[in-house]
Amino acid sequence: MAMDLTRKILSAHLAEPSRMEPGEELSLRVDQTLTHDINAVMTYLAFEAIGLPRARVETSVSYLDHNLLYLDHKTPDDHLYLQSAARRYGAYLSRPGNGVCHAVHIARFGAPGKLLMGGDSHTPHGGAIGMLCIGVGGMDVATAMTGLPMPLVMPRVVRVHLTGALRPGCSAKDVVLEMLRRVGVKGGLGKVFEYTGPGANRLEVSQRVTIANMGAETGATSSIFPADGEVRRFLAAQGREGDYRELLPDPGCRYDEEMELDLSALEPLMACPHLPDNVKPVVEVEQRKVQQVFIGSCTNAGYSDIAKAATVLRGRHVHPDVSCTCAVSSRQVYKQLLRDGYIEALLDAGVRLLELACGPCCAIGQSPATDGVAVRTTNRNFRGRSGNPTAQVYLASPETAAATAVTGTFTTASQLLGPEELTRLATIRDPDRMPVDDSLLLPPLPPEEAKQVPLVKGPGIAFLPVPEPPPRTLSAPVSLVAGDDVTTDDITPASAQFSSMRSNIPQMSQYCYHRYDPDFARRAKEMGRSVIVAGENYGQGSSREHAAINPMFLGVRAVIAKSIARIHKGNLINHGVIPMLFQDTADYSRIRQGDLLELEDLPDQLLEPSVVIRNVTRGFTFRARLELTDGQRQVLRHGGQLAYLKKQLQQGKEEGR
Repeated sequence: MAMDLTRKILSAHLAEPSRMEPGEELSLRVDQTLTHDINAVMTYLAFEAIGLPRARVETSVSYLDHNLLYLDHKTPDDHLYLQSAARRYGAYLSRPGNGVCHAVHIARFGAPGKLLMGGDSHTPHGGAIGMLCIGVGGMDVATAMTGLPMPLVMPRVVRVHLTGALRPGCSAKDVVLEMLRRVGVKGGLGKVFEYTGPGANRLEVSQRVTIANMGAETGATSSIFPADGEVRRFLAAQGREGDYRELLPDPGCRYDEEMELDLSALEPLMACPHLPDNVKPVVEVEQRKVQQVFIGSCTNAGYSDIAKAATVLRGRHVHPDVSCTCAVSSRQVYKQLLRDGYIEALLDAGVRLLELACGPCCAIGQSPATDGVAVRTTNRNFRGRSGNPTAQVYLASPETAAATAVTGTFTTASQLLGPEELTRLATIRDPDRMPVDDSLLLPPLPPEEAKQVPLVKGPGIAFLPVPEPPPRTLSAPVSLVAGDDVTTDDITPASAQFSSMRSNIPQMSQYCYHRYDPDFARRAKEMGRSVIVAGENYGQGSSREHAAINPMFLGVRAVIAKSIARIHKGNLINHGVIPMLFQDTADYSRIRQGDLLELEDLPDQLLEPSVVIRNVTRGFTFRARLELTDGQRQVLRHGGQLAYLKKQLQQGKEEGR
């Protein structure tokens, strides 16, 4: 039977037979996991609680790459703990300064056909080289590290057939912004976007990563490109051509959906505040005075990205009213850019070079001014994600960002450069050989040596909260009625200050919904048990499971929404918070903050397709759907993934005897 690329990889990782029909629950063997510093402490605390001596997957990597801004002792304490945990549990450790997790991972570990689960929503970055890479919560990463099969609801596979070729001045960023303009921030839910066609073949890996990475903003499970000659060239540049194998969709295979996109028809695009799908052609965006430009992040900080930005800036200077900064994706890429003169071009133009880290993308440094206008090459422009809720953040390509830095207002490369410069810009490609230096990538210790490594826990690293099983009757008030498109940044705010608190849930939970509703934490704590009611696409954005743990710690036992983002839904389940969907969305408008809701026979109702909820305050009942797999129902009945996982491992141990 002819298969698409996604199904080929999934079928090779099945732990149990499956027809792989959309909506069916799959059981998968995972090859690789990754974590990063501001989420990983919870992952390793969970793995420690599970009690296994060592990770049981092929490759597990812990990256220290997001928060390198040491405001006080908390973040360096986290890094020391994560370094000791990697050594203890058999994981690689990528030290601070080595680079951003997604860029380093595909360069040094990625290979066609592998299945990766990572504790970051932009894990699909690796789909650029023919891997299937899925972003999940930290508890899911800990579960995958046990070697047990991981559940996944089979997504719909959408063929995105690319034709034509990008015109000079257009980039891969414009491809993914066009996808967002077409499908929106919810259009990828339950889907994998599989890119094919002559247009896809013309894109090199550094362009593909932008599209695969930022596909997360559509809510997609993942995005993937074929492993073809361009992937072979990429791996050969890393000295890893031996890890290459051709991996293509079968001729004549059928897809669940299909789309067409002509690259030749694209023009430079820009996502306007405050959602990545608020996309317009740059020439149609109302001109505004720009105070800040940031070039970088996992989405757009590869060699070609920075080289093209530097080419736009060469011989020019950053506008005197603009602060322009740049963060390169990895030490490897930085060294090659330095050798080729692009770093000097940036410095000569007045660009400030930042650490090799995520940094400003997740509000760790470089927050815009009050009411400031910022143009960034990052993947998200949610209100407040930059660290300042009053900022107006626009997303654009490196070429557009660089041109804007020169003029001080929205400008494309085509508007700034002459014909010869524009032609030269279009010829920039990644080198055929990259410098390889893995001295900041520490390999796992041998098992016997690893057992002797003590876990180093500073005073800010608190316990991992474990929820209780659901009560027979849940009687709880509504602690919050939230609107549409609430992000994980709204629930657990981003910044260097807040990120440094994530290893201490009692402390971090005090800032739950801090910017969205400053009184939420106090109100929820006073209520004891409570329920959150929300609109569409609740929990979109980052994979940070703190957006589930913090409400749980404050007593939230259920979320009733019109729709819930995939990763956040999984995080809620993992931490014992029941995700429910209004059967009739009109019931959303009938509920007010403070209303007392009651669910009887809750453990039994969790086994049903829907539950009956009574609004005691207003005297009516309504239904909420439980779109849960059998495994997810059992996780919730046990009070979360940790309790359920311990039971599974114990059963396996007993059966082994």
